[in-house]
Amino acid sequence: MSRKVAFKTLGCRLNQFETDSIVTDFHKAGYEIVPFDGEADVYVVNTCTVTNQSDQKSKNTINQAVRFAGNKGITVVTGCMVTSQKEYLEGRSDLTYVVDNKQKSSVFPLVESHFNGEIIHPSDFKQDLFNFSVVEKGFHTRSMIKIQDGCNNFCTYCIVPKVRGKAYSRPSEEVLNNIRNVVALGFKEIVLTGVNISRYNSGGLSFENLVEKVLDLPGDFRVRISSIELEGFTEKFINLFEHTKLCQHLHLCLQSGSDEVLKYMRRFYTVDQFVEFTESFKKRYPLFNFTTDIIVGFPGETDEYFQKSVDVARLIGFSHIHTFKYSVRKGTIAEKLPNHIPEKVKTERSEIIRLLAEENKIQYRRRFIGNEQTVLIEKPSGRLGAKGYGEHYIPIAVQGIRAEQNTFQKVKITGIADDVEKTVLAETSH
Repeated sequence: MSRKVAFKTLGCRLNQFETDSIVTDFHKAGYEIVPFDGEADVYVVNTCTVTNQSDQKSKNTINQAVRFAGNKGITVVTGCMVTSQKEYLEGRSDLTYVVDNKQKSSVFPLVESHFNGEIIHPSDFKQDLFNFSVVEKGFHTRSMIKIQDGCNNFCTYCIVPKVRGKAYSRPSEEVLNNIRNVVALGFKEIVLTGVNISRYNSGGLSFENLVEKVLDLPGDFRVRISSIELEGFTEKFINLFEHTKLCQHLHLCLQSGSDEVLKYMRRFYTVDQFVEFTESFKKRYPLFNFTTDIIVGFPGETDEYFQKSVDVARLIGFSHIHTFKYSVRKGTIAEKLPNHIPEKVKTERSEIIRLLAEENKIQYRRRFIGNEQTVLIEKPSGRLGAKGYGEHYIPIAVQGIRAEQNTFQKVKITGIADDVEKTVLAETSH
């Protein structure tokens, strides 16, 4: 009988890609991929440490894995929490292996060595940020492509540069070959991802130049850009979105609508620059979709400064806002800043942003009624119909059709469902 392996991933899309790659390694070796709460020989937890809440979720998931594994299975913990709390994790006798980010691609050979009776430590494997298999078997319809890792920005609140290291860019030809391979495997959508992909630079090739090369590749696929920072983009970048393969959506991280707070955060742009950038897109592409992250309750954020975030979020009309209540991270500059905000105030501000985000979402999606979209089907059937995402990254349910997974469907938007997601409803376009 084949061995069974279960996975749990917390955090960002980069973690999701890396898990999918490791899943592929196990799948190709004949392992059965099973649900995390099922019976398995191996439990792999890919952790996140971006906030205190992330740490707690990671610890809870690790404890679950240990319980599920019992005395028979093995537990492998990897990801950013390993780097930030390695001493604590390695000190736990109930974990089989603790693997930091630089050796994450070695999870499969580490487990194989274990079952072969070899005594080996994760550090015995070569450190390589990009030595991940081409994803063939994963948990996602779209294929994420890792182009970069690490960050050199050192925002005052952020622990990521300490757990992911300094910025490294993957050689462009490796990126292009990776995309050629996944397109050949049948993937219809690729997502360029990394820690700070705006800073991509390999051999003098910038991020926008890399995207241009990706769009020139042959094949029936489309391209989505993962979370980016507002750094050094030119008019050329805006022009790229005229290409039919490039999805008109960016998750552009604002963090605060107050210049004063942005300075406390050590962000490298002003609110006016941010607004000008988004408006330049909307003039060219009226339905362009911007989503964002906003941190509320950052040290020194007065009521006036918070209101500026509300005003900017309303002005830009983000269709989705990922709201974070500021969380102290040990060893960051922000930990020592004065005027920390009470938790009650953070919660109140978070709720204000949440309600605004819901209002923005509905207003934005209503603008699509009567328009056409190309949907990549992810779920062939459901209560509302076949479901997937359009090129503007909004969830669309297509009613009255039988559609295969991972196929493009041209549809016409007819309305918005009264569900939690406010799913956009559509019918096939003839």
